[in-house]
Amino acid sequence: MAASGFPPPGTRAEVEEGAAFTPRFGADGLVTALAVDAVTGEILMLAHMNRDALARTIETGEAWYWSRSRGELWHKGATSGQIQTVVEMRVDCDQDALLLRVRVGGDGGCCHTGRRSCFYRTVAADPGTGAVRLVPADPPRPSTHP
Repeated sequence: MAASGFPPPGTRAEVEEGAAFTPRFGADGLVTALAVDAVTGEILMLAHMNRDALARTIETGEAWYWSRSRGELWHKGATSGQIQTVVEMRVDCDQDALLLRVRVGGDGGCCHTGRRSCFYRTVAADPGTGAVRLVPADPPRPSTHP
């Protein structure tokens, strides 16, 4: 069976305890994918995959995603050189989220802003006013792409 022809989910017990990979795509045809550094465990980015992106990831060993903003398949790093080589792929208990442990090529960044991780800001509330703002968690790195 081709990777894009993933079988439908079975019973709850089969999904949670069985050996069949039956990813549960949402109504939008997507499954959430979290990419982490294979060595450090640092969270690098959160993206989504449709059936084709997941199939290409499995077939090539490199991360492919579905860009919701551009409405197209996206080979991570194809233009920036920051290819994500998949070291291991895990699926959560009900098979509706994926965890990709990756090695990143190029300068090792993952965010289009030039940072190592897309999660470079913390959400902070002012104790006095309750106003919420974003605070940089990491310094920006020079971007190697537009």
